Formats: sequence, structure tokens, C-alpha cells
Amino acid sequence: MPQQPPVRSIPTSRSRPDASMSLLTNVMDHSLDEGYAEAAERKKAAGDGGLPRPLRAKLGLAAGLVLAALVVTVGAAQARVAAPAIAKEREELIDRIDRETEAADKLEESVDQLRDDVSARQRAALKSGGGSEQADLVGILSGATEVHGPGVKLVVDDAKEASTGAGGDARETSGFSDTGRVRDRDMQRVVNGLWQSGAEAIAINGQRLTALSAIRAAGDAILVDNKPLVPPYTVLAVGDGKRLSSRFQDSADGLYLAALQENFDIRTSISVEGDLRLPAAPSVIVRTAQPSTETPSTETEKGTS
Repeated sequence: MPQQPPVRSIPTSRSRPDASMSLLTNVMDHSLDEGYAEAAERKKAAGDGGLPRPLRAKLGLAAGLVLAALVVTVGAAQARVAAPAIAKEREELIDRIDRETEAADKLEESVDQLRDDVSARQRAALKSGGGSEQADLVGILSGATEVHGPGVKLVVDDAKEASTGAGGDARETSGFSDTGRVRDRDMQRVVNGLWQSGAEAIAINGQRLTALSAIRAAGDAILVDNKPLVPPYTVLAVGDGKRLSSRFQDSADGLYLAALQENFDIRTSISVEGDLRLPAAPSVIVRTAQPSTETPSTETEKGTS
């Protein structure tokens, strides 16, 4: 029996030719303009006003510049208002400094007058005891009285190109400095050399030296009795001028000073002067003792025998 071919069903309705391209058909049928229109409506409802983005950025920048200008203007106005008050405070501070400086100068003059009065009373008391010459000599040697007479003037100054060096350390091993600065030990040697050469009285930058004077250093500054000195250091020494000058320059300390000048450009000069005036040292009290004429009592003799 022969095989029958398969029977195909005939569809009742005819399908579209583009049924297999539904996505493309949807895109073509529904334009994107509707989405743009919907987005524009949302922005308008939100109050954007429909302004383009570049225009909004420019408006924001303009608002920021206006605000910055306003802040700068307000700050300048406040500074202009505060300037007279600052100037007034500065003038008041300057006036106060001037008044205090004047008062300090008057107090210093008063101290000098009182010191001279005390020295005069001490000399008068010592003279009344019959030892006027000895009292004068003690006053000169102790630095309690002002002196004048011939002597030498020695000026010691830093090198022209002086520097503090590494950390401002003072010279350590060789006794010299590669910085060109005068140190406290230099001035100690100068003063000791002048004493040994016959000086009767010495002063450095107007500061009278006594047997208790100390020359020390605080950083790069030189202190004499805790008072800072600034270069150049002028040393006045009362004594036999020519002899004092020659003996000092030939001494070990004079040669030390010459070596500083030759090797490290420290500037020095010495001259013989006909009349030098040295002030009295401050706060020096001279006390003298006299031998006792009393004989020890009998009980004291027995107790010590």
C-alpha cells in the first residue's frame, strides 16, 4: 500500500512578514521623541525653567564671583576701620617706651649720684681715721673710686668677614677661632696680660674691672660682670703708658693677640694715651681693718695655754 504524503495545515490568518523583527519594529513604530518630551516635562515641573546647562554653570560662576567680591569688600572695609585704632595703639606703645626709657635713665643718673656720695663718705671716714693715703690706694686698687691718668688704649674687634661658624661653638683645641670673632677667653688673656704688664686700673667698654670681675660668654656675646658688651672692645688701662705698651706687646698674651690678628684677621690697635678716665665699679664696698691694740685677758691666756 503506497505511503501518503503528510498533510499540512493551512493557517486561517496570514502572519506579518516582519514578525521575526519585533524589536526593530517596536523602535520604528515608537519614536524616541516621546521620551525626550517626557523628560522635558519632568524638568519643567521640577522648576528648572528649561535653562540649558552651560547657561546654568555661567550663572553659578557669576554668583560665586559676586559673593567673593562681597567678602573682599567687607574685609577691606573692616581693615580700613581698624587701621586708625592700630596706629593709635602703636603710638601709645611708642610713647610708653619713651617714658620708661627716660625714667630708667633718670634712675641710672640717681644711682651714679648716690654711688659718688657713698664713695665720698667712705673716703671722708677713712681720712678721719688718719689713713687717707692708704684709703685712696685701696679705693683705686679695688675699683671703688674713679681714676684718671696716663695709660694705653687697646681696641680689639672682630674680623670684617666674621661668622658664627658651625653652631657658634667657641674654639676648643688650638685656642684660636676660624670664625674671626673675639671670644671671652681672648679678652681674659688681654686683661691678664695688662695686669701683669703693670696696669693699675682697667676698664672694658666703660665697665671697670675689679679683683672679683668675671669675663664670660653667653652664646656669641661677651659678658663682663654679667653685662653684655658689643664689639669693638675698647680696653683702657691706667699706668706708665710707654712701658705698659711695650711690656704687653712683648708678653705671651700680647703675642697671642698678634697671632689672632695675623691668622684670623681679628683687628687690634694699641696706643699710648696721656690722660684716661676710668669710672668707678658699681656696688663695690671697701672695708678696712686695723690691728687690735687690746691685750688678751688672763682667762683667755689660761684657756689657750
